[in-house]
Amino acid sequence: MGISIWETKDEQHEVPKSVCSEACHPGYRKVVQQGQPSCCFDCIPCSDGEISNISDGEEGICIKCPEDYWSNTAKDFCIVKCVEFLSYEDPLGTSLAASAVVLSLVPVAVLCIFIKHHDTPVVKANNREVSYFLLICNLLCLLTALIFIGPPNNETCIFRQPAFGIFFSICVSAVLAKTVTVVIAFKATKPGSRLNNLVGSKTSFFIIFCCFLFQFIICIVWISVSPPFSETDKKLPEKTVIQCNEGSVFMFYCMLGYLGILATVSLLISFLARNLPDSFNESKFITFSMIVFVSVWLTFIPAYFSTKGKYMVAAEIFAILSSSFGLLLCIFFPKCYIIVMRPEMNTRGYIVKQQYTLHKL
Repeated sequence: MGISIWETKDEQHEVPKSVCSEACHPGYRKVVQQGQPSCCFDCIPCSDGEISNISDGEEGICIKCPEDYWSNTAKDFCIVKCVEFLSYEDPLGTSLAASAVVLSLVPVAVLCIFIKHHDTPVVKANNREVSYFLLICNLLCLLTALIFIGPPNNETCIFRQPAFGIFFSICVSAVLAKTVTVVIAFKATKPGSRLNNLVGSKTSFFIIFCCFLFQFIICIVWISVSPPFSETDKKLPEKTVIQCNEGSVFMFYCMLGYLGILATVSLLISFLARNLPDSFNESKFITFSMIVFVSVWLTFIPAYFSTKGKYMVAAEIFAILSSSFGLLLCIFFPKCYIIVMRPEMNTRGYIVKQQYTLHKL
């Protein structure tokens, strides 16, 4: 009665199995073998994001994990997805934040050097006030990178791209104004020229204001019509990505496109004015700076749209830091070298001699 084994003369045996396949272990599902009875099956691993567990009464059936969960390695239970964004605790975020802070000290140091030597010919050349303004804008561009680090929320998402667009448009507009000043200053030296009234900081700041105003209008319309916002992407495997949705992609392209137009116009004008016979001519340095700027952002665009999550944000921060420092390096370091290392070249006598040599040639 209730016998669980079959007894024979020589030995005892377990009850024969009624199926031809072993039961599937947790993490596997049943697949019926073709041409065989339903009791004959193969066991294959569950797909990513799915689990099977004997304890749930669904042996050999894979169940999809909830949206915020993912299957573990053994695929026998669901684990919470890790939340990903570029944080200050992340080594990548820490290094980028440290780079932004360190690099922001450079325009401050250059500004101090320029203010200390504000009456010297090198500092006066090509509009001293615009140089001060450009250094401050460059500092703000570098610090803009810090807005991109940290947990994205609606407040930071609304302001980080427009802030980047506005500060960079002011910076590039200042470079364009310096380039136009070089051309006007050269034309004004011709006898009878009516351009003498246009030489000065008023014209430069008028150019900066006009160029900045258009970008400002783009950003205001963007924020008013379809502002950026924080979103959570749960479709990626193993992780939940918190990121900023740009809202209107068209307005985002308009903002980037306008920056590209300003940089291209500045590059063309500075390239055409690079050989003007003026001892104060810095168009060559502006040309190099614009080449660096355009190259960085042309490289950034495909990298930005081919990545996801924190690496997409890191690509933009890298572009911000490298393009800002490129402007600073190409435009101001040659002047700082003369001011600090070659003070004999930063005298009125040397400038007059250079001008005489240029006119003689």
